Amino acid sequence: MDRQILWDCHMHSSFSADSDTPMESMIQRAIELGIQGITFTEHLDPDYPATPDGLDFSLDISSYQKKLIEMQSLYKDKIHLRFGIELGLQMHLGDYFNSLLSQTPFDFVIGSSHLVHGYDPYYPDFFEGRKEFLCYMEYFESILENISVYDDFDVYGHIDYVVRYGPNKNRQYSYGRYKDILDEILKKLISMGKGIELNTGGYHYGLGEPNPCVAVIKRYKELGGEIITVGADAHTPDKVAYAFDKAANVLETCGFKHYTVFKDRKPKFISL
Repeated sequence: MDRQILWDCHMHSSFSADSDTPMESMIQRAIELGIQGITFTEHLDPDYPATPDGLDFSLDISSYQKKLIEMQSLYKDKIHLRFGIELGLQMHLGDYFNSLLSQTPFDFVIGSSHLVHGYDPYYPDFFEGRKEFLCYMEYFESILENISVYDDFDVYGHIDYVVRYGPNKNRQYSYGRYKDILDEILKKLISMGKGIELNTGGYHYGLGEPNPCVAVIKRYKELGGEIITVGADAHTPDKVAYAFDKAANVLETCGFKHYTVFKDRKPKFISL
């Protein structure tokens, strides 16, 4: 019997700076695909520097929550909708995020590294005039910095996000090449009781692998990790539940018999 993943737990709409898609369009696409539930995880990246394309990574949380409640009522008989957020972590933002999360009833919180000491690898400036290997190492070091000072998240997002945008993408990247620091990240997350995600964005960015890559997911399981969510990181309807057939196979190959969905910040394990 084919394994199936029926929840997409990383999704953006026009409430995120880098999407123009109405929330309802994402929901309707998920329903068309037969998805049981989705968790919106709109971006919040405080202190994000000015971008060449003028994006503003703040988030109108009250408007976002109001719209989601409206959609939950409208589509209650067709799909489960959860209220999540993707926090762009930086070392100095802990108090801000603690205050926010104490006041807002999110179902699910992804902690992510987008900025590395003020630079987002999405933009070529991060790599300009520097060795790709050192850029990737700095990115992984920034994850360790973040989780050393902040722990109020449920899973860490797209752990090797940086490889989507490197000059050579993942052609010279492997778990083995960065094993020591990746193991340190995984062990720390497991000791904190945190999960990771299988983000299928890597497939639609042309990597041929999810983020993180299969070897990192397998290593997380070997080290005792059990909490793993699955999300396509979709910003447009055509990417909803993207490559979820591949994701199910990856989880099974890596030894998982389940994936994870959060409600009220509590994990539920769903059999593959």
